[in-house]
Amino acid sequence: MTPTVVSSTIGSLYPSPTETKLTCGSKFHGRRLASLDRGVGRACLRNGKAINDQNRRVTIPATTSYLDRLVTDGADEQAWLQARARGITATDVAKLTSIHSIPVVALEKLRPSTFTGNVFTEHGKTREPIIAEWVQARTGIEPSSSLFHAEPDPRHLATPDGIGMRSDGVLELAEIKTTGKGWDQIPGNYLRQVYWQQYVLGAQRTFFVWEQHRNFIPIADEPASTWIERDEEAIAELVWLANGLIGELHRLTN
Repeated sequence: MTPTVVSSTIGSLYPSPTETKLTCGSKFHGRRLASLDRGVGRACLRNGKAINDQNRRVTIPATTSYLDRLVTDGADEQAWLQARARGITATDVAKLTSIHSIPVVALEKLRPSTFTGNVFTEHGKTREPIIAEWVQARTGIEPSSSLFHAEPDPRHLATPDGIGMRSDGVLELAEIKTTGKGWDQIPGNYLRQVYWQQYVLGAQRTFFVWEQHRNFIPIADEPASTWIERDEEAIAELVWLANGLIGELHRLTN
């Protein structure tokens, strides 16, 4: 999902850096985070089939239901945009490639966006509901436009493209992309989005789906897909960076 960004009212919504709790402690594991952009720790593709390149441990989900942490159901787009502007979203986190990116992302978030879409985003909006139906038929994961906040911090927000609860209580998400390029591995910015959504909702895995097109015509009968398992180490570093972004937003607005 590529939303239009509205101007955010920051003010006291963001605590000072001294009030911000850094989930993964004071040590920044930049080497690990940088690896997400080099393809290490990603879901990779070999011979057209998706595989995971690491064995990731099963983690305990959030202690409260994601339904208890609903911010808005997305029916009112303006309310959805305003709620997103008051927190840190997967779109923001996707840009956090390192600690050095925090000042740039903070400035971008504070500036009203003039972007209203283009032919690529319009194509994505048209295809996403169709692909979401395919995802639901294949996995049982239902389409969603709802915005949720994380259990540890209500300023941490995410809107996955799909949500499903398995019979064994495991929460699964879906993320849908359209692209004009062929991928041999999931781009790092999209992987960061996936991990952030898993953290916010307390999900164990994500069904990541992408449909390649040529001149806006899908090149295959079905989109490509892979499961991405939750990665606690990657999530901890993203939370650390997100809290650093909150600190920078506080510094710029107070």
